[in-house]
Amino acid sequence: MSTKLPYATLSRRTFLRGAGACIALPLLESLPIGGLFAAPGAAKLACTATGAPLRTAFLYFPNGAIPSAWWPSREGTDFPWSRTLQPLEKHKAHLQILGGLGHKNAEPGPDGPGDHARGNGTFLTGVRLYKSATNVRAGVSIDQVLAKAYGHLTRFSSLELGCDTGSRTGACDSGYACAYQYNLSWTSPTTPKTPETNPRRVFERLFGEGKPGERQANLLRRQQEEKSVLDFVLDDARSMYKRLSPSDKHKLDQYLTGIREVETRIQKTERFGPVKDPGIETPPGIPAEYGEHIQLLFDMLVLAFQTDTTRLATVLLAHDGSNRSFDQIGISEGHHDLTHHQNRKEWIDKVADIDLWYVQQFARFLDKLNQVKDVDGQTLLYNSMIVYGSGNADGNRHTHTNLPILLAGCGGGALHTGRYIKYPDQPMTNLYLSMAHVLGVRKLEQFGDSTGPLKDI
Repeated sequence: MSTKLPYATLSRRTFLRGAGACIALPLLESLPIGGLFAAPGAAKLACTATGAPLRTAFLYFPNGAIPSAWWPSREGTDFPWSRTLQPLEKHKAHLQILGGLGHKNAEPGPDGPGDHARGNGTFLTGVRLYKSATNVRAGVSIDQVLAKAYGHLTRFSSLELGCDTGSRTGACDSGYACAYQYNLSWTSPTTPKTPETNPRRVFERLFGEGKPGERQANLLRRQQEEKSVLDFVLDDARSMYKRLSPSDKHKLDQYLTGIREVETRIQKTERFGPVKDPGIETPPGIPAEYGEHIQLLFDMLVLAFQTDTTRLATVLLAHDGSNRSFDQIGISEGHHDLTHHQNRKEWIDKVADIDLWYVQQFARFLDKLNQVKDVDGQTLLYNSMIVYGSGNADGNRHTHTNLPILLAGCGGGALHTGRYIKYPDQPMTNLYLSMAHVLGVRKLEQFGDSTGPLKDI
């Protein structure tokens, strides 16, 4: 009995048809346009209606934005573009400007100062942070909730990127641990996922070391070496286990748990077969110029999405409270210092220029996503949901309501784009809940301090 496919029959390989499996290995360019097939009634996690991968990313910029320069003067689909968002006008068809979202758990309350740590730490978790320099406790971030649901579909369940290369230990903002400011992604309330800042390391992690044509063999060799080391460690641990005290046995068990997680990751990588070599030179390390650093990381993310190496990513452009100067646009003062402008016009204008510069970097990233054709004939941007925002609203007053939030991409046609909408004040986590449902994770009924899905996104 033959099955009639709704699209052109695949010429080289068929797709996995299981719970949530809607695409196989990342050989996307070898498939005919529109040649996707998902079994009728099969669960489709992180997929569009056509069966193409649905990518999601969360991008964070620091210190809020100048509200008067960020927000358009009216809502709707014919809104006038604001000074800060002007570079995104060409992407209007793939964009929503979302007002009214906030993080009440980032507000001071009894915890006093520390708005930068709270703004950063609550952005993807929606929980109140425990104020301590050593006893870290946040919450599982939305990207890792999603990764647990469908991360098994790709070689890497998620990708964490960032531009900050300084110290990430000890106390940072008013007694809060630095971990809150230097991480967006959390696998548990006590375990952040440290972002990779070096574009070269990101590339080699995704595609292997060496020149084009050498990477598959190098990656296979490295995996075999890692397996040999793990086998040796496990054998050695088993031989000494009986001689250890109960306390040391507990420590060893914790260590072996980490070893087994590495082993599981290696096995998962092997399950997806040879890595597709993108055929380009390995990028350099961290560039001296900040804009180039950002764009290289964005390039790595585009490649990861294009090859279906992952469908989930976080990018920390800079930690909240960052006092970086922007000499490239003629601003020698620190960003954070300028945000406390006390209504001085010159300082406000400089902060607005920095906000504009960050949006220009974001616009270039959207350009790249929109230039890559996806397997269903759409573009990567069309088949994505990209959150761009900050955990602070007005940096001068350290507010956390009406955060500057954009949602780019069409979600494969599931989103209502091309508009500015301001919701009645509600949790940012409501947006995450709605995104999870678009991604097929409908069993998620509550996240952080959410009160329900954000309507009409």
